[in-house]
Amino acid sequence: MNTVLITGANRGIGLEFASQYAADGWQVVACCRQPQQATALSQLADQYKNHLPIYPLDVRNLTEIDQLSQKLHHLSIDILINNAGIYPSAQNGEFGHINYDDWMEAFKVNTLAPFKMAEALVEQIARSQLKTIATITSKMGSVSDNQRGGSYIYRSSKAAVNMVGKSLAIDLQPRGIISVLLHPGWVQTDMGGRGALIPAKQSVSGMRKVLNSITHADTGKFIAYDGQSIPW
Repeated sequence: MNTVLITGANRGIGLEFASQYAADGWQVVACCRQPQQATALSQLADQYKNHLPIYPLDVRNLTEIDQLSQKLHHLSIDILINNAGIYPSAQNGEFGHINYDDWMEAFKVNTLAPFKMAEALVEQIARSQLKTIATITSKMGSVSDNQRGGSYIYRSSKAAVNMVGKSLAIDLQPRGIISVLLHPGWVQTDMGGRGALIPAKQSVSGMRKVLNSITHADTGKFIAYDGQSIPW
């Protein structure tokens, strides 16, 4: 049985990842900040009692990430999905109106946490079969694609995690670990909003298809849910 660990598994894309992998018979390690409030995830865990444990994890707390690694020291993790992320209020991320506390928070969650997850769980990943780190990023982190400006906080945190993922691909290649950056599309979630283009099921199905087909030749790539390559 393959194992996937998902951060931010309580809603949206993370919950859909958990649902799809559990339905396909995977061991799903679901992490979220407040499990007691994660009603949909708890219902999913009840449905897959032997295959979907839930662990409390606030990815902003680096000590909690280390503690999670210790709890899972015996596990082999085929795919680590760095999904947890935040999009601070748009009005706090525009020129002349920046909330610098929000900016620091975005970097903690969107950039530092994915790196720390990889660092803390590298042994569990390295001894698995698939040896994959998938970081959910965004096309808004593409420098080449930025034609509209603005969104300084979110754009910069995602551009930074893209660099993190690329460097992980190089540094962990000797251990056989693949690191990819995945753009989920504009998804109909609490973060994406009702006006988004695609449902979470379509986004996650597409990203899983990408993950099913990647090889070591793809490590370090920035790939959309539909398989298209995204410019840096």
